[in-house]
Amino acid sequence: MTLPNAHVPLLGFAAASGTGKTTLLTQIIPLLKNHGVRIGLIKHSHHDFEIDHQGKDSYRLRKAGASPVMLVSNYRRAIITELTPQQESCLDQQLEFFDQSELDLLLIEGFKTDAIPKIELHRPALKQALLYPNDPYIIAIATDSPLTTPDYLTQLNLNQAELIADFILTLL
Repeated sequence: MTLPNAHVPLLGFAAASGTGKTTLLTQIIPLLKNHGVRIGLIKHSHHDFEIDHQGKDSYRLRKAGASPVMLVSNYRRAIITELTPQQESCLDQQLEFFDQSELDLLLIEGFKTDAIPKIELHRPALKQALLYPNDPYIIAIATDSPLTTPDYLTQLNLNQAELIADFILTLL
């Protein structure tokens, strides 16, 4: 593993916004789970977001200055921590707070500049530059149209989630 706070294998999914990272992950995750793989996920967002909302107690307590705030029910737990807005999120720092003890694989959406193995998603019709020529951590490219790529780079069909899941299973 390339990051000190990673205790399980990490696999990133990198692409321009709108390429379909989340859509692909929602297809791949159940396939991997069917093989008994215990999966966690960290998604990087460039947008401000709220998971608690105005009028809710957790929101009011956070706005009053508490950080972190943990919201717990019988169904799920969320920890909300305020970060310094000027500071770009670092994946390794976030891994310190992520319980990896019961995982086999941690999927990462975004954090495309971090030094972790990644699958690049590419749709030539979107006319975005390929990432792999400048990122030695890209191990495969999932595309909806065949590309001329170096031999070391596995090429996958972006529209065949089963084959992408099979590729991921070979990495574990």
